[in-house]
Amino acid sequence: MSTSKNQFILRAGCATALVALIAANASIALADETSKTYTLLATPKTVAWGHYDATSPPVLRINSGDTVVFHTVLTNSPTGLEKAGVKPADVEQDLRDIFKGVDAKDRGPGGHILTGPVYIEGADAGDTLEVRVNKIDLAIPYAYNAFRYGAGFQTDDFPYSRIKIIPLDRATRTAHFAPGIDIPLHPFFGSMGVAPPPEFGRYDSAPPTIIGGNMDNKELVQGSTVYYPVFVPGALFQIGDGHAGQGNGEVDITAMETSLVGTLQFVLHKGMKTAPYPWAETPTHYISMGFDDDLTVAAHKAVAGMINLLVEHKHMSRDDAYMLISVAGDIDITELVDHNKGVHVMLPKSIFTQQKQN
Repeated sequence: MSTSKNQFILRAGCATALVALIAANASIALADETSKTYTLLATPKTVAWGHYDATSPPVLRINSGDTVVFHTVLTNSPTGLEKAGVKPADVEQDLRDIFKGVDAKDRGPGGHILTGPVYIEGADAGDTLEVRVNKIDLAIPYAYNAFRYGAGFQTDDFPYSRIKIIPLDRATRTAHFAPGIDIPLHPFFGSMGVAPPPEFGRYDSAPPTIIGGNMDNKELVQGSTVYYPVFVPGALFQIGDGHAGQGNGEVDITAMETSLVGTLQFVLHKGMKTAPYPWAETPTHYISMGFDDDLTVAAHKAVAGMINLLVEHKHMSRDDAYMLISVAGDIDITELVDHNKGVHVMLPKSIFTQQKQN
C-alpha cells in the first residue's frame, strides 16, 4: 500500500449545474480545506489483475472529497513490448515488477492491470459515487495498437496477429501513427469502475457492465465526471487500461494503449441511486451508457438511461424526454469488441437555456 506523499489541498471552483441540482436532495461531502491528495503507485501490491471483485482488499482508504493521483500501466508484457520494438530501457520498471510480483492465482480472468481498489469511507450499497477526472497525463512516450485472430470485429478478415508501436509527442500532443498520419491525443482511461455485487464473484475485467469497468468511452477525458452506482461497502474503485486516443467502436480490440497518470476526485452522494448503469457528463454533454452482448439491447439500455436521467434531474415527462433525445441526442457506438458491446447517448448541455430548480 502506497499512501505516501499525502498533502493538503484547497479546492475552488463551481460545481456543474447538474451537480448543484443533485445537491439539493443529497447529503454531499464536498472537498474543502480538510481534503487530502494521495498518490497511488502501480506495484504488485496495489493492482488488481484482470478483475473487479467485491472481496478484493482495498489498497487505499480515503474520504469523500479526497483526490487520488493514480499511476497505471498498460496492458501488455515487457517481453511483448520488446518483441514489438520497444527498447528494454523504455519498458517501465513498474510493469516489470508487476509481471514478476503478482502470483498467477491472482491474475485473471481478464487481462487488464488495474490500480486499486480504493475504499471510499461511508460508501454503501444504494449510494452514488461521483468521480471527477480532473487531470490525465501521459506516463510514457509511446502506445501500441494490436490485433489477433479470435478477437476484434473483423477477426475473420485478419487470421493472424500484429502489433504496432506508436510514438507519442507530448510537445505537439499528437501520435505519429505512420509517415504522414498524425492523430491528436485524447487520453482517457478505458477501464474505470467499482466492485460488483458479491454474487458476481471475480468479474472479468473485459466486459463492461453495471459497475462501469471496461467502458472504453473516449468521451471520458480530462474534465469529465462519471456517476457510479455503489454495490458494496467502500465502493472499491479501480482504474487502468490507459488510452492515448481511440475511435468509437475500437474495432480491432485495442486503442492507442499506453500508461497514464490520472488525478481523480471522489465525492460520495449518500442515498442517491444511480441505476442500472453509470452515467457521465463532460463540460458540453450529458452521457448515458448501455452494455449488452446484443448491440440493439445495449442501445435500448442507453436510451432508457438518458430518459431516466432527464426525468429525474431535469424534471421532464417521459414523453418529452423521449422526444428530446430523438431531436437533439446522438446515439454512438462506444465499442464493439469487449463481449458486452457499448452504446452511449450524447445530449448537449447547451440546449438547456434555463435550469429548473427543485
